[in-house]
Amino acid sequence: MEIITLIGGGVIIALLSIFFGYQIRKITIRKKEGTLEKKINNKIQEAKEKRKEILSEAQRKIRKKKKSLQKEARKQEKELDKTRQLLLKKEHNLDQKEDKIKSYNQKLENKKKEIEKKKEQIIDRLEEVANLSQAEARRKLLDRVEEKNEQDVLRRMRKLEEEGRQRYKKKAQEIIATAIQKYSLSQIEHLTTSTVSLPNEDMKGKIIGKNGRNIKTFEKLTGAKVMVDEAPETVIISCCDPVRRRIATSALDKLIKDGRIQPARIERTIKETKEGIKKQIKKAGKSAVYETKVVGLPPKIIELLGRLHFRTSYGQNMLLHSMEVAWIASTMAQEIGADAKIAKKAGLLHDIGKAVDQEIEGSHVEIGIKILERFNIEPAVVTAMKSHHEDYPYQSVEALLVQAADAISGARPGARKENAEEFIERLRDLEDIAKSMNGVDNCYAVEAGREIRVFVRPEKVTDLEAQRIARKIADQVQSQLTYPGEIKVNVIREKRVVEYAR
Repeated sequence: MEIITLIGGGVIIALLSIFFGYQIRKITIRKKEGTLEKKINNKIQEAKEKRKEILSEAQRKIRKKKKSLQKEARKQEKELDKTRQLLLKKEHNLDQKEDKIKSYNQKLENKKKEIEKKKEQIIDRLEEVANLSQAEARRKLLDRVEEKNEQDVLRRMRKLEEEGRQRYKKKAQEIIATAIQKYSLSQIEHLTTSTVSLPNEDMKGKIIGKNGRNIKTFEKLTGAKVMVDEAPETVIISCCDPVRRRIATSALDKLIKDGRIQPARIERTIKETKEGIKKQIKKAGKSAVYETKVVGLPPKIIELLGRLHFRTSYGQNMLLHSMEVAWIASTMAQEIGADAKIAKKAGLLHDIGKAVDQEIEGSHVEIGIKILERFNIEPAVVTAMKSHHEDYPYQSVEALLVQAADAISGARPGARKENAEEFIERLRDLEDIAKSMNGVDNCYAVEAGREIRVFVRPEKVTDLEAQRIARKIADQVQSQLTYPGEIKVNVIREKRVVEYAR
Protein backbone atom coordinates (compact mmCIF):
# COMPACT_ATOMS: atom_id res chain seq x y z
CA MET A 1 0.00 0.00 0.00
CA GLU A 2 2.77 2.40 0.81
CA ILE A 3 4.38 1.54 -2.45
CA ILE A 4 1.26 2.42 -4.37
CA THR A 5 0.99 5.64 -2.45
CA LEU A 6 4.56 6.50 -3.30
CA ILE A 7 4.04 5.69 -6.95
CA GLY A 8 0.91 7.77 -7.13
CA GLY A 9 2.63 10.65 -5.33
CA GLY A 10 5.55 10.44 -7.79
CA VAL A 11 3.18 10.47 -10.77
CA ILE A 12 1.38 13.49 -9.43
CA ILE A 13 4.64 15.27 -8.81
CA ALA A 14 5.80 14.37 -12.31
CA LEU A 15 2.60 15.67 -13.88
CA LEU A 16 2.84 18.86 -11.86
CA SER A 17 6.44 19.29 -12.94
CA ILE A 18 5.49 18.84 -16.59
CA PHE A 19 2.65 21.30 -16.28
CA PHE A 20 4.71 23.97 -14.56
CA GLY A 21 7.62 23.39 -16.98
CA TYR A 22 5.29 23.89 -19.94
CA GLN A 23 3.90 27.12 -18.44
CA ILE A 24 7.34 28.44 -17.70
CA ARG A 25 8.52 27.65 -21.30
CA LYS A 26 5.42 29.29 -22.70
CA ILE A 27 6.08 32.44 -20.70
CA THR A 28 9.71 32.44 -21.82
CA ILE A 29 8.74 32.04 -25.53
CA ARG A 30 6.23 34.88 -25.28
CA LYS A 31 8.87 37.09 -23.73
CA LYS A 32 11.32 36.28 -26.54
CA GLU A 33 8.65 36.85 -29.19
CA GLY A 34 7.93 40.27 -27.74
CA THR A 35 11.59 41.20 -27.90
CA LEU A 36 11.99 40.01 -31.60
CA GLU A 37 8.87 41.87 -32.67
CA LYS A 38 10.22 45.02 -31.12
CA LYS A 39 13.46 44.64 -33.01
CA ILE A 40 11.60 44.10 -36.30
CA ASN A 41 9.48 47.16 -35.63
CA ASN A 42 12.60 49.15 -34.92
CA LYS A 43 14.16 48.02 -38.20
CA ILE A 44 11.04 48.91 -40.11
CA GLN A 45 11.00 52.34 -38.52
CA GLU A 46 14.64 52.88 -39.37
CA ALA A 47 13.99 51.81 -42.98
CA LYS A 48 11.09 54.28 -43.26
CA GLU A 49 13.22 57.09 -41.96
CA LYS A 50 16.04 56.15 -44.38
CA ARG A 51 13.55 56.09 -47.28
CA LYS A 52 12.29 59.55 -46.31
CA GLU A 53 15.86 60.85 -46.31
CA ILE A 54 16.61 59.26 -49.73
CA LEU A 55 13.39 60.60 -51.24
CA SER A 56 14.07 64.01 -49.79
CA GLU A 57 17.61 64.03 -51.21
CA ALA A 58 16.38 62.82 -54.61
CA GLN A 59 13.67 65.47 -54.74
CA ARG A 60 16.25 68.09 -53.85
CA LYS A 61 18.55 66.97 -56.68
CA ILE A 62 15.63 66.81 -59.12
CA ARG A 63 14.61 70.37 -58.21
CA LYS A 64 18.19 71.51 -58.67
CA LYS A 65 18.54 69.74 -62.05
CA LYS A 66 15.18 71.09 -63.17
CA LYS A 67 16.23 74.63 -62.35
CA SER A 68 19.49 74.09 -64.29
CA LEU A 69 17.65 72.72 -67.35
CA GLN A 70 15.11 75.54 -67.25
CA LYS A 71 17.92 78.05 -67.10
CA GLU A 72 19.70 76.41 -70.10
CA ALA A 73 16.42 76.24 -72.05
CA ARG A 74 15.79 79.96 -71.45
CA LYS A 75 19.33 80.69 -72.61
CA GLN A 76 18.92 78.64 -75.81
CA GLU A 77 15.54 80.22 -76.45
CA LYS A 78 17.13 83.65 -76.24
CA GLU A 79 19.83 82.58 -78.70
CA LEU A 80 17.19 81.20 -81.08
CA ASP A 81 15.24 84.43 -80.85
CA LYS A 82 18.40 86.33 -81.64
CA THR A 83 19.15 84.08 -84.65
CA ARG A 84 15.56 84.36 -85.85
CA GLN A 85 15.78 88.14 -85.72
CA LEU A 86 19.05 88.07 -87.72
CA LEU A 87 17.50 85.81 -90.38
CA LEU A 88 14.46 88.01 -90.65
CA LYS A 89 16.70 91.03 -91.01
CA LYS A 90 18.80 89.32 -93.73
CA GLU A 91 15.65 88.18 -95.54
CA HIS A 92 14.41 91.74 -95.49
CA ASN A 93 17.76 92.94 -96.85
CA LEU A 94 17.67 90.29 -99.60
CA ASP A 95 14.18 91.35 -100.59
CA GLN A 96 15.37 94.91 -100.84
CA LYS A 97 18.40 93.86 -102.95
CA GLU A 98 16.17 91.74 -105.19
CA ASP A 99 13.91 94.72 -105.77
CA LYS A 100 16.97 96.82 -106.59
CA ILE A 101 18.28 94.16 -109.01
CA LYS A 102 14.93 93.99 -110.75
CA SER A 103 14.94 97.74 -111.03
CA TYR A 104 18.50 97.69 -112.42
CA ASN A 105 17.58 94.96 -114.90
CA GLN A 106 14.61 96.93 -116.09
CA LYS A 107 16.80 100.00 -116.52
CA LEU A 108 19.43 97.91 -118.33
CA GLU A 109 16.81 96.46 -120.66
CA ASN A 110 15.54 99.93 -121.41
CA LYS A 111 19.10 101.08 -122.12
CA LYS A 112 19.63 98.12 -124.45
CA LYS A 113 16.48 98.98 -126.34
CA GLU A 114 17.61 102.56 -126.64
CA ILE A 115 21.04 101.47 -127.87
CA GLU A 116 19.53 99.09 -130.42
CA LYS A 117 17.23 101.81 -131.62
CA LYS A 118 20.12 104.28 -131.95
CA LYS A 119 22.21 101.56 -133.65
CA GLU A 120 19.46 100.99 -136.20
CA GLN A 121 19.20 104.73 -136.76
CA ILE A 122 22.96 104.98 -137.26
CA ILE A 123 22.99 102.00 -139.66
CA ASP A 124 20.08 103.49 -141.62
CA ARG A 125 21.91 106.81 -141.77
CA LEU A 126 25.14 105.09 -142.88
CA GLU A 127 23.29 103.10 -145.54
CA GLU A 128 21.65 106.32 -146.74
CA VAL A 129 24.98 108.17 -146.88
CA ALA A 130 27.01 105.28 -148.40
CA ASN A 131 24.18 104.16 -150.65
CA LEU A 132 24.90 100.55 -149.51
CA SER A 133 22.90 98.06 -147.50
CA GLN A 134 24.34 96.48 -144.37
CA ALA A 135 24.81 93.11 -146.12
CA GLU A 136 26.54 94.76 -149.06
CA ALA A 137 28.82 96.76 -146.79
CA ARG A 138 29.73 93.64 -144.80
CA ARG A 139 30.42 91.72 -147.99
CA LYS A 140 32.63 94.49 -149.37
CA LEU A 141 34.49 94.75 -146.09
CA LEU A 142 35.07 91.01 -145.95
CA ASP A 143 36.16 90.96 -149.57
CA ARG A 144 38.62 93.74 -148.90
CA VAL A 145 39.99 92.01 -145.80
CA GLU A 146 40.18 88.70 -147.65
CA GLU A 147 41.91 90.30 -150.62
CA LYS A 148 44.35 92.12 -148.36
CA ASN A 149 45.25 89.06 -146.36
CA GLU A 150 44.82 86.42 -149.06
CA GLN A 151 48.50 85.92 -149.74
CA ASP A 152 49.37 85.78 -146.05
CA VAL A 153 46.58 83.28 -145.32
CA LEU A 154 47.50 81.17 -148.31
CA ARG A 155 51.15 81.16 -147.34
CA ARG A 156 50.36 80.15 -143.79
CA MET A 157 47.95 77.43 -144.94
CA ARG A 158 50.51 75.99 -147.31
CA LYS A 159 53.22 76.12 -144.68
CA LEU A 160 51.08 74.34 -142.06
CA GLU A 161 49.84 71.75 -144.53
CA GLU A 162 53.31 71.09 -145.84
CA GLU A 163 54.82 70.77 -142.37
CA GLY A 164 52.06 68.44 -141.20
CA ARG A 165 52.15 66.43 -144.42
CA GLN A 166 55.92 66.00 -144.30
CA ARG A 167 55.95 65.05 -140.62
CA TYR A 168 53.18 62.47 -140.83
CA LYS A 169 54.28 61.24 -144.24
CA LYS A 170 57.77 60.54 -142.90
CA LYS A 171 56.43 58.63 -139.91
CA ALA A 172 53.93 56.69 -142.03
CA GLN A 173 56.64 55.84 -144.57
CA GLU A 174 58.88 54.52 -141.79
CA ILE A 175 56.13 52.29 -140.39
CA ILE A 176 54.96 51.02 -143.79
CA ALA A 177 58.52 50.48 -145.02
CA THR A 178 59.30 48.48 -141.89
CA ALA A 179 56.15 46.40 -142.31
CA ILE A 180 56.79 45.64 -145.98
CA GLN A 181 60.48 44.99 -145.39
CA LYS A 182 59.72 42.37 -142.76
CA TYR A 183 57.21 40.64 -144.99
CA SER A 184 58.30 38.85 -148.14
CA LEU A 185 55.76 36.71 -149.97
CA SER A 186 55.85 35.58 -153.56
CA GLN A 187 53.09 37.30 -155.50
CA ILE A 188 52.95 35.01 -158.52
CA GLU A 189 49.32 34.99 -159.59
CA HIS A 190 47.44 31.76 -159.01
CA LEU A 191 44.65 32.54 -161.44
CA THR A 192 41.91 29.97 -161.72
CA THR A 193 41.89 29.50 -165.46
CA SER A 194 38.62 28.90 -167.22
CA THR A 195 40.21 27.84 -170.52
CA VAL A 196 41.23 24.25 -171.38
CA SER A 197 43.41 23.52 -174.42
CA LEU A 198 42.56 20.53 -176.61
CA PRO A 199 45.04 18.37 -178.55
CA ASN A 200 42.82 18.56 -181.66
CA GLU A 201 39.36 19.51 -182.84
CA ASP A 202 38.18 15.89 -182.74
CA MET A 203 38.34 16.02 -178.95
CA LYS A 204 35.37 18.43 -178.95
CA GLY A 205 33.19 15.65 -180.37
CA LYS A 206 34.23 13.29 -177.58
CA ILE A 207 33.50 15.97 -174.98
CA ILE A 208 30.02 16.53 -176.40
CA GLY A 209 29.30 12.82 -176.84
CA LYS A 210 26.42 11.11 -178.59
CA ASN A 211 23.34 13.35 -178.46
CA GLY A 212 25.31 15.58 -176.05
CA ARG A 213 25.17 13.06 -173.19
CA ASN A 214 28.82 13.53 -172.17
CA ILE A 215 28.68 17.33 -171.89
CA LYS A 216 25.27 17.20 -170.17
CA THR A 217 26.57 14.74 -167.58
CA PHE A 218 29.69 16.85 -167.06
CA GLU A 219 27.76 20.10 -166.60
CA LYS A 220 25.24 18.46 -164.28
CA LEU A 221 27.89 16.99 -161.99
CA THR A 222 30.20 20.02 -161.89
CA GLY A 223 27.65 22.85 -162.01
CA ALA A 224 29.79 24.59 -164.64
CA LYS A 225 28.97 25.61 -168.19
CA VAL A 226 31.14 24.13 -170.97
CA MET A 227 31.44 26.14 -174.20
CA VAL A 228 33.14 24.19 -177.01
CA ASP A 229 32.52 26.42 -180.04
CA GLU A 230 34.16 29.65 -178.93
CA ALA A 231 37.71 29.11 -180.23
CA PRO A 232 39.63 26.42 -182.11
CA GLU A 233 41.20 23.65 -180.02
CA THR A 234 39.90 25.38 -176.88
CA VAL A 235 37.12 24.73 -174.39
CA ILE A 236 35.92 27.47 -172.04
CA ILE A 237 34.66 26.62 -168.56
CA SER A 238 32.21 29.19 -167.17
CA CYS A 239 31.11 29.17 -163.50
CA CYS A 240 30.73 31.88 -160.84
CA ASP A 241 31.95 29.56 -158.08
CA PRO A 242 35.78 29.40 -158.31
CA VAL A 243 35.96 26.02 -156.58
CA ARG A 244 33.45 24.43 -158.97
CA ARG A 245 35.25 26.00 -161.91
CA ARG A 246 38.54 24.56 -160.66
CA ILE A 247 36.95 21.10 -160.23
CA ALA A 248 35.52 21.26 -163.74
CA THR A 249 38.82 22.40 -165.24
CA SER A 250 40.90 19.74 -163.48
CA ALA A 251 38.41 16.97 -164.27
CA LEU A 252 38.27 17.93 -167.94
CA ASP A 253 42.07 18.00 -168.13
CA LYS A 254 42.19 14.45 -166.75
CA LEU A 255 39.51 13.21 -169.14
CA ILE A 256 41.29 14.76 -172.15
CA LYS A 257 44.58 13.16 -171.15
CA ASP A 258 42.90 9.79 -170.59
CA GLY A 259 40.96 10.04 -173.84
CA ARG A 260 38.10 7.82 -172.59
CA ILE A 261 35.14 10.16 -172.18
CA GLN A 262 31.82 8.57 -171.24
CA PRO A 263 29.23 9.27 -168.51
CA ALA A 264 30.50 6.63 -166.08
CA ARG A 265 34.10 7.71 -166.58
CA ILE A 266 33.09 11.36 -166.21
CA GLU A 267 31.27 10.67 -162.94
CA ARG A 268 34.23 8.74 -161.48
CA THR A 269 36.77 11.37 -162.59
CA ILE A 270 34.74 14.26 -161.17
CA LYS A 271 34.33 12.43 -157.86
CA GLU A 272 38.08 11.83 -157.64
CA THR A 273 38.77 15.45 -158.58
CA LYS A 274 36.41 16.74 -155.89
CA GLU A 275 38.22 14.69 -153.26
CA GLY A 276 41.54 16.03 -154.54
CA ILE A 277 40.32 19.64 -154.48
CA LYS A 278 39.01 19.19 -150.93
CA LYS A 279 42.46 18.02 -149.86
CA GLN A 280 44.03 20.99 -151.64
CA ILE A 281 41.64 23.35 -149.85
CA LYS A 282 42.47 21.91 -146.43
CA LYS A 283 46.19 21.93 -147.22
CA ALA A 284 46.08 25.55 -148.42
CA GLY A 285 44.17 26.66 -145.31
CA LYS A 286 46.52 24.84 -142.92
CA SER A 287 49.53 26.21 -144.78
CA ALA A 288 48.22 29.79 -144.48
CA VAL A 289 47.52 29.39 -140.75
CA TYR A 290 50.94 27.81 -140.20
CA GLU A 291 52.83 30.52 -142.10
CA THR A 292 51.04 33.41 -140.41
CA LYS A 293 51.22 31.67 -136.99
CA VAL A 294 47.55 32.37 -136.20
CA VAL A 295 46.40 29.74 -133.70
CA GLY A 296 43.05 28.69 -132.28
CA LEU A 297 40.99 28.78 -135.49
CA PRO A 298 38.17 26.21 -135.90
CA PRO A 299 38.64 23.62 -138.69
CA LYS A 300 35.72 25.08 -140.66
CA ILE A 301 37.34 28.54 -140.70
CA ILE A 302 40.61 26.98 -141.90
CA GLU A 303 38.70 25.22 -144.68
CA LEU A 304 37.07 28.50 -145.73
CA LEU A 305 40.52 30.10 -145.84
CA GLY A 306 41.63 27.30 -148.14
CA ARG A 307 38.76 28.08 -150.52
CA LEU A 308 40.24 31.55 -150.96
CA HIS A 309 43.19 29.86 -152.69
CA PHE A 310 40.93 29.45 -155.73
CA ARG A 311 39.45 32.96 -155.55
CA THR A 312 41.00 35.99 -157.25
CA SER A 313 40.17 39.70 -157.28
CA TYR A 314 41.52 41.78 -160.17
CA GLY A 315 43.98 38.96 -160.76
CA GLN A 316 45.21 38.87 -157.14
CA ASN A 317 44.97 35.58 -155.26
CA MET A 318 42.74 36.16 -152.23
CA LEU A 319 44.52 33.75 -149.90
CA LEU A 320 47.92 35.31 -150.59
CA HIS A 321 46.32 38.74 -150.25
CA SER A 322 44.84 37.80 -146.84
CA MET A 323 48.20 36.51 -145.62
CA GLU A 324 49.88 39.68 -146.84
CA VAL A 325 47.34 41.87 -145.04
CA ALA A 326 47.85 39.83 -141.85
CA TRP A 327 51.62 40.32 -141.88
CA ILE A 328 51.54 44.02 -142.78
CA ALA A 329 48.85 44.83 -140.19
CA SER A 330 50.73 42.85 -137.52
CA THR A 331 54.02 44.60 -138.21
CA MET A 332 52.44 48.06 -138.20
CA ALA A 333 50.68 47.21 -134.92
CA GLN A 334 54.02 46.28 -133.36
CA GLU A 335 55.53 49.56 -134.55
CA ILE A 336 52.83 51.75 -132.96
CA GLY A 337 52.15 49.65 -129.85
CA ALA A 338 48.75 48.20 -130.84
CA ASP A 339 47.63 44.57 -130.38
CA ALA A 340 49.62 42.72 -133.07
CA LYS A 341 47.80 39.39 -132.52
CA ILE A 342 44.36 40.93 -133.05
CA ALA A 343 45.60 42.85 -136.11
CA LYS A 344 47.17 39.73 -137.65
CA LYS A 345 44.12 37.54 -137.04
CA ALA A 346 41.73 40.20 -138.36
CA GLY A 347 43.95 40.72 -141.41
CA LEU A 348 43.95 37.02 -142.22
CA LEU A 349 40.15 36.74 -141.83
CA HIS A 350 39.09 40.09 -143.29
CA ASP A 351 38.00 38.58 -146.66
CA ILE A 352 36.69 35.25 -145.29
CA GLY A 353 33.23 36.13 -146.65
CA LYS A 354 34.51 35.91 -150.23
CA ALA A 355 34.89 32.14 -149.79
CA VAL A 356 31.08 31.71 -149.92
CA ASP A 357 29.75 35.00 -151.29
CA GLN A 358 28.50 33.17 -154.42
CA GLU A 359 26.29 30.99 -152.24
CA ILE A 360 25.01 33.49 -149.66
CA GLU A 361 23.35 36.84 -150.31
CA GLY A 362 25.00 39.97 -149.00
CA SER A 363 28.38 41.70 -149.17
CA HIS A 364 31.47 39.71 -148.28
CA VAL A 365 31.91 41.94 -145.21
CA GLU A 366 28.46 41.08 -143.82
CA ILE A 367 28.95 37.40 -144.65
CA GLY A 368 32.36 37.43 -142.98
CA ILE A 369 30.94 38.99 -139.80
CA LYS A 370 28.23 36.32 -139.58
CA ILE A 371 30.76 33.51 -140.12
CA LEU A 372 33.15 34.78 -137.44
CA GLU A 373 30.34 35.37 -134.92
CA ARG A 374 28.93 31.90 -135.59
CA PHE A 375 32.27 30.28 -134.75
CA ASN A 376 32.78 32.49 -131.65
CA ILE A 377 35.81 34.37 -132.93
CA GLU A 378 36.88 37.15 -130.53
CA PRO A 379 34.72 40.30 -130.80
CA ALA A 380 37.90 42.40 -131.08
CA VAL A 381 38.84 40.51 -134.26
CA VAL A 382 35.36 41.02 -135.75
CA THR A 383 35.52 44.74 -134.88
CA ALA A 384 38.94 45.04 -136.52
CA MET A 385 37.98 43.29 -139.79
CA LYS A 386 34.54 44.73 -140.48
CA SER A 387 35.76 48.27 -141.27
CA HIS A 388 38.28 47.43 -144.01
CA HIS A 389 35.92 48.77 -146.71
CA GLU A 390 34.62 51.58 -144.45
CA ASP A 391 31.17 49.95 -144.26
CA TYR A 392 31.36 50.38 -140.49
CA PRO A 393 32.97 53.18 -138.44
CA TYR A 394 36.44 52.49 -137.06
CA GLN A 395 36.12 51.34 -133.44
CA SER A 396 39.74 50.40 -132.72
CA VAL A 397 43.30 51.11 -133.79
CA GLU A 398 43.54 47.59 -135.17
CA ALA A 399 40.60 48.31 -137.51
CA LEU A 400 42.51 51.23 -139.01
CA LEU A 401 45.61 49.08 -139.43
CA VAL A 402 43.70 46.29 -141.20
CA GLN A 403 42.13 48.82 -143.57
CA ALA A 404 45.53 50.38 -144.30
CA ALA A 405 47.17 46.97 -144.82
CA ASP A 406 44.35 45.94 -147.18
CA ALA A 407 44.86 49.11 -149.21
CA ILE A 408 48.65 48.61 -149.31
CA SER A 409 48.33 45.01 -150.46
CA GLY A 410 45.80 45.83 -153.18
CA ALA A 411 47.29 49.11 -154.40
CA ARG A 412 50.97 48.28 -154.72
CA PRO A 413 52.25 48.04 -158.31
CA GLY A 414 51.58 44.69 -159.96
CA ALA A 415 49.21 43.41 -157.30
CA ARG A 416 46.00 43.65 -159.27
CA LYS A 417 44.70 43.98 -162.78
CA GLU A 418 41.81 46.23 -163.73
CA ASN A 419 39.30 45.80 -166.50
CA ALA A 420 39.93 48.28 -169.33
CA GLU A 421 36.32 49.45 -169.45
CA GLU A 422 36.20 50.00 -165.68
CA PHE A 423 39.51 51.83 -165.84
CA ILE A 424 38.29 54.19 -168.57
CA GLU A 425 35.02 54.75 -166.70
CA ARG A 426 36.94 55.68 -163.55
CA LEU A 427 39.08 58.19 -165.47
CA ARG A 428 35.97 59.71 -166.99
CA ASP A 429 34.29 60.06 -163.58
CA LEU A 430 37.45 61.63 -162.22
CA GLU A 431 37.53 64.26 -164.95
CA ASP A 432 33.77 64.91 -164.62
CA ILE A 433 34.16 65.73 -160.93
CA ALA A 434 36.93 68.23 -161.71
CA LYS A 435 34.98 69.85 -164.57
CA SER A 436 31.95 70.39 -162.33
CA MET A 437 33.86 73.01 -160.31
CA ASN A 438 33.34 76.72 -161.09
CA GLY A 439 36.31 78.36 -162.75
CA VAL A 440 37.82 75.15 -164.16
CA ASP A 441 39.02 75.57 -167.73
CA ASN A 442 40.19 72.02 -168.45
CA CYS A 443 41.43 68.89 -166.73
CA TYR A 444 43.33 65.71 -167.54
CA ALA A 445 43.63 62.39 -165.69
CA VAL A 446 47.26 61.25 -165.97
CA GLU A 447 49.59 58.66 -164.42
CA ALA A 448 47.01 55.89 -165.02
CA GLY A 449 44.46 57.75 -162.96
CA ARG A 450 46.81 58.35 -160.04
CA GLU A 451 46.85 62.12 -160.68
CA ILE A 452 44.44 64.65 -162.09
CA ARG A 453 45.69 68.01 -163.39
CA VAL A 454 43.12 70.78 -163.26
CA PHE A 455 43.65 74.07 -165.10
CA VAL A 456 41.65 77.03 -163.78
CA ARG A 457 40.97 80.46 -165.28
CA PRO A 458 43.33 82.92 -163.53
CA GLU A 459 41.01 85.89 -164.09
CA LYS A 460 38.16 84.11 -162.22
CA VAL A 461 40.01 82.02 -159.63
CA THR A 462 42.44 83.41 -157.05
CA ASP A 463 45.22 81.44 -155.39
CA LEU A 464 43.10 80.95 -152.27
CA GLU A 465 40.13 79.74 -154.34
CA ALA A 466 42.44 77.36 -156.23
CA GLN A 467 43.38 75.83 -152.86
CA ARG A 468 39.70 75.43 -152.03
CA ILE A 469 38.94 73.83 -155.41
CA ALA A 470 41.73 71.27 -154.90
CA ARG A 471 40.38 70.37 -151.47
CA LYS A 472 36.81 70.13 -152.76
CA ILE A 473 37.80 67.88 -155.69
CA ALA A 474 39.77 65.59 -153.35
CA ASP A 475 36.81 65.32 -150.97
CA GLN A 476 34.36 64.44 -153.76
CA VAL A 477 36.73 61.89 -155.31
CA GLN A 478 37.21 60.25 -151.93
CA SER A 479 33.47 60.06 -151.24
CA GLN A 480 32.18 59.13 -154.72
CA LEU A 481 34.83 56.94 -156.38
CA THR A 482 36.44 53.60 -155.58
CA TYR A 483 40.13 53.42 -156.44
CA PRO A 484 43.33 51.77 -155.22
CA GLY A 485 45.98 53.80 -153.40
CA GLU A 486 45.69 57.57 -153.61
CA ILE A 487 44.94 60.18 -156.29
CA LYS A 488 46.90 63.41 -156.46
CA VAL A 489 44.82 66.51 -157.25
CA ASN A 490 46.99 69.12 -158.96
CA VAL A 491 45.26 72.50 -159.53
CA ILE A 492 47.24 74.81 -161.86
CA ARG A 493 46.59 78.55 -162.00
CA GLU A 494 48.81 80.18 -164.57
CA LYS A 495 48.62 83.72 -165.87
CA ARG A 496 50.74 84.69 -168.86
CA VAL A 497 51.29 88.24 -170.08
CA VAL A 498 52.61 88.57 -173.66
CA GLU A 499 53.75 91.79 -175.26
CA TYR A 500 55.49 92.43 -178.59
CA ALA A 501 58.18 94.99 -179.27
CA ARG A 502 57.75 96.21 -182.83
